[in-house]
Amino acid sequence: MIPSSALPLNARRVVRPPGSLVIDIRDVTKLYHMGEETVHALRGVALKVHSNEYLAIMGPSGSGKSTLMNMLGCLDTPTSGHYEFNGKDVSSMSDDELAAIRNREIGFVFQTFNLLPRATSLHNVELPLIYAGVAPADRRERARQALENVGLGDRMLHKPNELSGGQRQRVAVARALVNHPSIILADEPTGNLDSKTGEEIMQLFDHLYELGNTIIVVTHEEDIASHARRTIRLHDGLIASDKVTVEMASN
Repeated sequence: MIPSSALPLNARRVVRPPGSLVIDIRDVTKLYHMGEETVHALRGVALKVHSNEYLAIMGPSGSGKSTLMNMLGCLDTPTSGHYEFNGKDVSSMSDDELAAIRNREIGFVFQTFNLLPRATSLHNVELPLIYAGVAPADRRERARQALENVGLGDRMLHKPNELSGGQRQRVAVARALVNHPSIILADEPTGNLDSKTGEEIMQLFDHLYELGNTIIVVTHEEDIASHARRTIRLHDGLIASDKVTVEMASN
């Protein structure tokens, strides 16, 4: 993969045709009990996401955006409703089953990077493969390739404190990619970066999308959401709008 700084300016215009159904959420609710108060975080949400999509989820504080992200990432289960991920009913899975889905099927990118401070970039990227039981030689090669793919081939043995913020986020992206997940789920991926570095990371996501990855970005920033091809806006636990923001290019 070429470094994000060298990506073509028209990268955002590429729209890939939708593939198989990955996420199918139907009438999902989520309630939180806080003392005597009941918070309705989601109020009957329905959402379908196919492979090849690049989706942004937006909404103000309290809209249900973070709750929906946790649901999509199998970090939480619905109070009621139905959620299928690649045809599997995850709405009633055990914690261990959800953990297996998260490790094998979902690549997470967080605002705070979530890297092990004393581990090299290579070892940080290897972690999902260690949990998956991949043999050492194979996981090292896959981690090396993932770092090459995000332009960090020369930073494999550096620890997080030896990297810039943008480089740390690239390590996090490489870690998300290393298991060849069904989706990449990014939560405010530029929140701890300056605007220039944030734009470079979003150009990297553009290129990952072009290469065949399915990407869901959760953000409150319009310029970050503008990179996506479809934008969902939440309000009071409901989907207020669901719009395709870039039309499919003709062949």
